[in-house]
Amino acid sequence: MNSFGKIFRISIFGESHGNMVGVIVDGVPAGLPLTHNDFLADLNRRKSGAKGTTPRSEADQPKIMTGVFNNYTTGAPLTIVFENTNTQSKDYTKLRETPRPGHADFVASVKYGGFEDYRGGGHFSGRLTLGLVAAGVIAKKLIGPINIKAKLIEAGGITDIDSAIDKAVADGDSIGGIIECRINELPIGIGEPFFDSVEAVLSHMVFSIPAIKGIEFGSGFMAAKMKGSEHNDLLISLNGKTSTNNAGGINGGITNGNELVFRVAVKPTSSTSKKQITMNIKTGKLDELEIQGRHDTCIALRVPVVLEAATSIVIADLLMQEHHIERIVGKID
Repeated sequence: MNSFGKIFRISIFGESHGNMVGVIVDGVPAGLPLTHNDFLADLNRRKSGAKGTTPRSEADQPKIMTGVFNNYTTGAPLTIVFENTNTQSKDYTKLRETPRPGHADFVASVKYGGFEDYRGGGHFSGRLTLGLVAAGVIAKKLIGPINIKAKLIEAGGITDIDSAIDKAVADGDSIGGIIECRINELPIGIGEPFFDSVEAVLSHMVFSIPAIKGIEFGSGFMAAKMKGSEHNDLLISLNGKTSTNNAGGINGGITNGNELVFRVAVKPTSSTSKKQITMNIKTGKLDELEIQGRHDTCIALRVPVVLEAATSIVIADLLMQEHHIERIVGKID
């Protein structure tokens, strides 16, 4: 439910307007150098404040509670927490009766019998991706020379990101986007056929990121329009390199030595300034909804670093299963 991974295993916790959110990371090898400052660059990339993002401002300072001693991991589980300090919970009171279309408000209330924390989306909030980013920082340090980079390549249906954001802000509406992720220096042979294929495990993790609605690898859905002679990647080297990369770096669920490439679709934020119609749970009738609070015009702007983190977590776990990463990675002076 709230945990992922076989050896490098993470568990997220917290709610958007609760006391804190965070992550427990189990299976981290001993001897990995790790300090507070290691987290700041990626956490800052996730922060709000830029055009098109929510005005909610949080310090997002990580507190490493367990698993680190003398600035090195100990081999015990790491616990990292982030305090919530800038909440406006009153903005969400009306949503108890009029759930947001496209959001988890309604299904969460049904599933948990009304006991769920509805403030700011509670446990369904994108704020919980702070834990993913923190775990991703650790994973990135573990996977060494393997480089993972995600980039927003389209927003609101166009490649001119700034223009798309400006138009959405002017319209008072939200927009989605497409993010491309590229992974280089992966060894050949990572992943298992069928249920633990690289595509399967990555997709499992990627869809845990709120707002992700689609994923494709390599040529993706374009492959359906191609002939086999066009789609086949010709093997041109004993190190697995191919003349093209329609497979996206994966054959039979296993890495083939080429760049691993995939793209994800991010839906528009459910919370929009536009007036909407929804069911009033109290009256059983349709009602007009005008959402209050602070929300992203384009949440996709802040997703690339989260996608990198999620991908890094998967790669670290797969590498540990193949014994590419030892349980002790440092030496005592």
